[in-house]
Amino acid sequence: MPEKPSNGLSQMTEVTSVDHIIIAVRDLKEAEKNYTAIFGRDPSWKGVHPGVGTGNVLYRLANTYVELYAPVAEGANADALKAHLDEKGEGLYGIVLGVADAAAATAAFRARGLKSGDPVDGKGRDEITGAIREWRTIAMPKDEVRGLFMLGIQHLSPADALPPAPLSEGVREAEAVSACDHVVVMTPDAEGCRALFGDKLGIRLALDHTKPEWGVRQLFFRVGGLTIEVVEPLDKAKAPKAEHFWGLAWKAENVGAVRDRLAAAGRDVSEVKPGRKEGTAVATIKPPTNGIPTILVGPL
Repeated sequence: MPEKPSNGLSQMTEVTSVDHIIIAVRDLKEAEKNYTAIFGRDPSWKGVHPGVGTGNVLYRLANTYVELYAPVAEGANADALKAHLDEKGEGLYGIVLGVADAAAATAAFRARGLKSGDPVDGKGRDEITGAIREWRTIAMPKDEVRGLFMLGIQHLSPADALPPAPLSEGVREAEAVSACDHVVVMTPDAEGCRALFGDKLGIRLALDHTKPEWGVRQLFFRVGGLTIEVVEPLDKAKAPKAEHFWGLAWKAENVGAVRDRLAAAGRDVSEVKPGRKEGTAVATIKPPTNGIPTILVGPL
């Protein structure tokens, strides 16, 4: 199949960003230690979800924030998360798509055939400062989004209610992760994902290409400075039975500096090598990554 860049036509979209990425973990303290080391940054927020039994640790990066999400008490959300962890283990749980107006986005999604739920208000409390953040979410039933966990979110609190994740002590900016470059979705059906992310959610398809030498078809949806990369193996025997979120690529302005910091701290990380995309450098961060295939990517 030839490469298919965006067709250049105007495309209305209610989705303005990948607001945050959710990582399901069993032990928040251990996961916090792990991701503070990977990012070279301390958390922006340590929160609880009153009444539903879950807690989180958040890291706000340049283009999204990362939520480490765990069951911490009794509650409906904690029960659902425990069941997920028992079945699938730790890993990339889902993504939350930012919208400016939850009511308008819900109407638009429904008009395009996505049967999303009604907007629901929620809030969280920071255990460090006692600060409260409020939001409005749009549920997306899994049978409407190919089995993936996704929500829409409109933040009701000011943007600075969640501060940027500060550098950890002794870490220079060049040695820290700055943003998320891309999220990887594995699929047995790229066309189905094209219909979901492009037609129903209205996210721009920047590139659709097939690479026989890599054995894959890849679709790249871009929004808010972050890419959702959909990968379909060409060998059906290697394709997953259903869609699932799989891997993460963290952006670094100096991949070598981040790699060296991690190696000096005793982390298992590969040497830096040229990336598949021209002009990029990559390094693989090996476990522990809470079940997520993970790379660093930045300019060569």
